[in-house]
Amino acid sequence: MQKTKFAKYSGTGNDFILIDNRGGAIAPAEMAELAKKLCRRRFSVGADGLILIEDSDRADFRWHFFNADGSRAEMCGNGARCAAHFAHRQGIAGRRMCFETLAGLIEAEVNGDEVKVGLTPPRDIRLGQKLEFAGEERVVDSIDTGVPHAVHFVDDPANTPVREWGRAIRYHRIFEPRGTNVNFVSLPSAGELTVRTYERGVEDETMACGTGAVASALIAAMHGRVSSPVRVTTSGGDRLVIHFRLETTEKDGRKSHRVTDVSLEGPALLVYEGELRPGALAGNGG
Repeated sequence: MQKTKFAKYSGTGNDFILIDNRGGAIAPAEMAELAKKLCRRRFSVGADGLILIEDSDRADFRWHFFNADGSRAEMCGNGARCAAHFAHRQGIAGRRMCFETLAGLIEAEVNGDEVKVGLTPPRDIRLGQKLEFAGEERVVDSIDTGVPHAVHFVDDPANTPVREWGRAIRYHRIFEPRGTNVNFVSLPSAGELTVRTYERGVEDETMACGTGAVASALIAAMHGRVSSPVRVTTSGGDRLVIHFRLETTEKDGRKSHRVTDVSLEGPALLVYEGELRPGALAGNGG
């Protein structure tokens, strides 16, 4: 490991390591293992994910996004905001930009430490699925907002066993083979949601998940519980704002939903900058 420069960012408690890899110093074959090593807490920098920025012939830049376990993710809303802030700060892109992800092209706008990103239209919407977990049958909705998400409404999020229930839903057979992220959602007041998220790839609760906040807001809106814009409070106590257009039609007693113009707005904070040394890759640490 040469003296590779990096930045550590926080997006509402979801933290990321960002590296400008436009020079190609880190080869694609090395990226997954690098993510696993650098994201180890206590042994290395520690983060929920690693983001590498590269040149693109379709947009201002493209990213490679890796979860802490080395798996790739198609999209990450909080990571997207941090990547946009990093790219703007590094002079890679202007205040308004477009960048390439596995989920498609993402547009972003940076206003100081607040960043708004437009997301691809959601797909694979499935409402009212009955799943057996935690000893009884429960209702779970699901949606893909760039990555797959399940949404389960709860009365008392503070006392919900997020890790236990999240793992049971994440690996449930109906979500095979990809698995899913899992969001536990409550509605404390009109136009507001509280969301706790079990994140696939991290395999634990995270302090925030941008695409999970979006998934929760959209599902709640489809059930008629909220309308745009929706304010979402994350486990870390920060707030995200979700904007969207929802069209609901009904035919033969069945409702269908069309969602467009989805965006996620919230802070992207530079925590520190540094240089990676060989010690960042040393030690066992899992």
